[in-house]
Amino acid sequence: MYNARVPAPKHPPLCDFAERPFILFWEVTRACALACRHCRAIAQPQAHPQELNHEEAMALVDTIAELSPPMLVLTGGDPMMRRDIFDIIERAAAKGLRVALSPAATHRLINTDFHKLRSAGVVSLSLSLDGATQETHDAFRGVPHTFERTLQAARMAREAGIQLQINTTISRTTLPELDGFVELLRQIQPDVWSVFLLVPTGRATMDELPTADELEHLWQRLLELRSKLPFAIKTTEGHHYRRAMMQAAKSAGVPAPRHLVPTRDGKGVLFISHTGEIQPSGFLPLTAGNVRTDNLADIYRKHPLFLQLRNDDALGGKCGVCEYRRVCGGSRARAYGSGADMMAAEPLCNYIPAALRNNAPQS
Repeated sequence: MYNARVPAPKHPPLCDFAERPFILFWEVTRACALACRHCRAIAQPQAHPQELNHEEAMALVDTIAELSPPMLVLTGGDPMMRRDIFDIIERAAAKGLRVALSPAATHRLINTDFHKLRSAGVVSLSLSLDGATQETHDAFRGVPHTFERTLQAARMAREAGIQLQINTTISRTTLPELDGFVELLRQIQPDVWSVFLLVPTGRATMDELPTADELEHLWQRLLELRSKLPFAIKTTEGHHYRRAMMQAAKSAGVPAPRHLVPTRDGKGVLFISHTGEIQPSGFLPLTAGNVRTDNLADIYRKHPLFLQLRNDDALGGKCGVCEYRRVCGGSRARAYGSGADMMAAEPLCNYIPAALRNNAPQS
């Protein structure tokens, strides 16, 4: 049993996505001691020589605070590899930002004082479990003992009163372990389980993607689990799970679930790389500017790349006529990473929009 139970996480207030992102991810470094199979960042053992320095990082915190996203996620690589990570956290918290941390499960993390993290301003911590057993998780992470360190870090977060999110990558390899993940998370009891649908970028490849039919079965399984598990379930780059939730609510004659936040790459989501590049997300590596030379708010609000990504009516293929496009809209990163235009239809969705069903020729 854990020594402390963290209250259910408060949902940040929605905001006007045309004015500011709902969630801002800052890749504070690409340095990391792990070698994960599907690493978006293709992380390296050492920091990049062009990584934002201390003074630039402090200035960026102030800039982010002016934009005022409801959530700031410090990620990497491994953010704990930055020597000034506590300075960054403390400054962000002092500026009124809600700070989340996404570290790697290394000795460095286990040797960190989690109570100090919370005192510095970390309100939420996310850890990755990409295998339901030590064997499969450690194989995914590329370093032995990461499974046991992840479980230990989860306990430490609980004991420090930090909200806990567990991230799980869904790929062709991990999908068969779904029941194992569910049982493991029943033991860990996080506040949130984030199910991340693989995007072919970084070290991830197309042959690891599940099929659209497999994902539809996964969405139905998650819908069944929502009322049975003592923690919230959300998806990352799996936007069509929202469509499945809305369909289920409509079929049951009940209101759609609360807190369906209609974000996607560039729409309510903003990413800053370790070298200051401004991008729609960490999974859509298209650069609109750099914080060293450009105004962050202006890029997000006015750059053609972001304007196009936020235009639900600019979506292509079946996504463009789907009645759920304003809540879902599909993964722009996966459309791009699969070799299509970033505004093309979500490649892993088997739903046929009503407009196409109604216009289909009758046999």
